[in-house]
Amino acid sequence: MTAFFIAWLANFKLFLYAFGKGPLSSSDNNPSISFGRFLLVACFPIKIKRESHPNGEDKQNPAPSKVHKSIPNYAVKGLLLAMVVRVYNYREFIHPNVILLLYFLHIYFFLELILAMVGAMARALLGLELEPQFNEPYLSTSLQDFWGRRWNLMVTSILRPTAYEPFLRTSAPIIGRRWAPIPAIFGTFVVSAVMHELMFYYVCLEKPTWDITWFFLLHGVCSMVEVTFKKAVAGKWSLPRLISTPLTVGFLLVSGCWLFFPQFLRCKVDVRVLEEYSAVSAFLKNADRAFSYLNRSSNWSIVNTIKD
Repeated sequence: MTAFFIAWLANFKLFLYAFGKGPLSSSDNNPSISFGRFLLVACFPIKIKRESHPNGEDKQNPAPSKVHKSIPNYAVKGLLLAMVVRVYNYREFIHPNVILLLYFLHIYFFLELILAMVGAMARALLGLELEPQFNEPYLSTSLQDFWGRRWNLMVTSILRPTAYEPFLRTSAPIIGRRWAPIPAIFGTFVVSAVMHELMFYYVCLEKPTWDITWFFLLHGVCSMVEVTFKKAVAGKWSLPRLISTPLTVGFLLVSGCWLFFPQFLRCKVDVRVLEEYSAVSAFLKNADRAFSYLNRSSNWSIVNTIKD
């Protein structure tokens, strides 16, 4: 998480800042912020609320579809995450492909829950809004829907101004505005591939196999084909959701189990995760004991003071 926040999000935000673009740069709608908030927005996926249009949309960042969920929704996902982590203890009895599927669920539940908790703290303590994380990715009807509107939306929001829009502006004079999004999509996937390889290097500390890059290049090419087809039919024909959703999710799972999730096995991420969970649990237990001890000591001091 630290590598993701600092090496990816913070660097990309500073890159935008160097060119006078948000979220760190000031504008008429986003007055200068304090240095403390500057650091928070730079280091974490936090948005500063801006003035809105009469229709309720931000002038620079149109409001995404609603992604804040109910407490029961998060509670169910927390329970499922605990079950997934528990199953790792019996991995020698489980087929490797099932373990790969568990990795997918683990990543989804973990990221959504941890970022939701950070988001609640940011809103309560700082009045800042955490960027949306996920929007039920298992309901995706296409790759464009999955990567652009449902999966890890804070990455999408930082890739759009740093990769997609520059590629779009470069391609438009050459092939025209109508078809410029096609190479821009592929260029964005290339940037995402490089950054994911860097994230995996921080996790594994091993020479990359480039399977992650091939995964994103595959999805980049497929997304280009998908968008080209949509432009060609111009909305005259589309698959019903009952068919498109299983096809999309199935393709994601198959390609992920082929190229993406095996890297977790190579790095033994599940073993490291369990070790980190144990360390956090031990830390919280020790902190609770220390707090209880201090509380009892404080109460005894008060009693002794009253006696005196």
